[in-house]
Amino acid sequence: MAFPDDVLIEDEQVVLHLHPHWRALIRPVAVVVAAVAVVVAGGILLPADGGRIVWYVLIGLALLAVLRLAGWPFLVWQTTHYLFTDQRVLLQHGVFSRDRRDIPLARINDHSMSQRLVERMFGCGTLTIESAGERGQSVLVDVPRVGQVQTRLYELIEADHDRRTLDDGELREILAENGERESSGGPRPSRRPPGEPVPADGP
Repeated sequence: MAFPDDVLIEDEQVVLHLHPHWRALIRPVAVVVAAVAVVVAGGILLPADGGRIVWYVLIGLALLAVLRLAGWPFLVWQTTHYLFTDQRVLLQHGVFSRDRRDIPLARINDHSMSQRLVERMFGCGTLTIESAGERGQSVLVDVPRVGQVQTRLYELIEADHDRRTLDDGELREILAENGERESSGGPRPSRRPPGEPVPADGP
């Protein structure tokens, strides 16, 4: 069973499942294009008799550059998850090792977003979540459509709060029902102040 299905509890629904913004892949793609260009140029421009060894060296260096500067960042991006469900926020990252944090919606105290100029151009930003506990602050970087995500998080928190507590309308209905039951049972006996003697019956 693949993530996130393997971490969901019964009746938990995924609302948003995000990776960091695709701008994190601009540099890896540029590295791949540059590496291919260098290898192709070397194969065309280097002489056939003495330049073959140099060309092989270029191929090796290009592969190392692609693995280090393109392959690894892609794996980091692919294994970084921002998961929002109707019960919690789940953050997970790690290629070989794995680090995961669960933040129940009921424990979130505050959340805020920030965007630099470049991030506004790309439509992403940083979402900061404040919650109760030892690791009180969680910072989600390069969140795509960060404004919409923050709004959705607010809606999830409110919906979770409504599920756990009674709203004013439900409270008024319960009080009205209790009042009807008391009135149908006849007048309530008056409470006698402490220490007042009970009046005796007739002679």
